Amino acid sequence: MLPDRDAADEVAAEAAGLLGLAEEPRPLRDALAGEDDAEDAQWLVVVEDPEGLHDPGALAALAEAYDGWLERG
Repeated sequence: MLPDRDAADEVAAEAAGLLGLAEEPRPLRDALAGEDDAEDAQWLVVVEDPEGLHDPGALAALAEAYDGWLERG
């Protein structure tokens, strides 16, 4: 979860290199529940990892470097 589009774009690019992904993840806008104002939106960079191959600590550190955080779901 990231605070703005620019941070999400940068994290997506870095995540692709860090994880050796074939494609860069696409940032997605996540409006806060009940909020219509674009300034209240956060951005997601979704990385699918069903086999658990990627280090969550490295992903968390990457997100935190851009004032974001890792959400696992």
